[in-house]
Amino acid sequence: MTERKPPGVSFESFVEKQIREAEERGDFRNLSGFGKPLPDDTAPYDDLWWVRQKLHREGVSVLPPALALRKEAEDAVEAVAEARTEARVREILTAVNEKIAAAVRRPPPGPPLNVKPFDVDAVVGEWRAAHT
Repeated sequence: MTERKPPGVSFESFVEKQIREAEERGDFRNLSGFGKPLPDDTAPYDDLWWVRQKLHREGVSVLPPALALRKEAEDAVEAVAEARTEARVREILTAVNEKIAAAVRRPPPGPPLNVKPFDVDAVVGEWRAAHT
């Protein structure tokens, strides 16, 4: 759409012609969101809608540190269940246990932590029993 509107042509017909030509070329076929429903327009207007969408697309979490650590501990349990080797299980649990130990030494702001370090040997034993 870099060409200029010729003199004597109404603006509306000029734009409609460009849209029609773009449709014929197929420029609108591969747009993101094609075939998807429009977002809910009955929700109240949010000035920061674009920030929320960006955070969602990027997978950014804005949980308080204590809740983020709880979530990480839950994710570690799921990762252990999917781990293929005992070494990987120990690696996952050791990493989470280090973060939990740091949070116990210096509690983060926000809600209480309520997370205990994992007993690595016990969890490895359970993993071994489930994967034999």
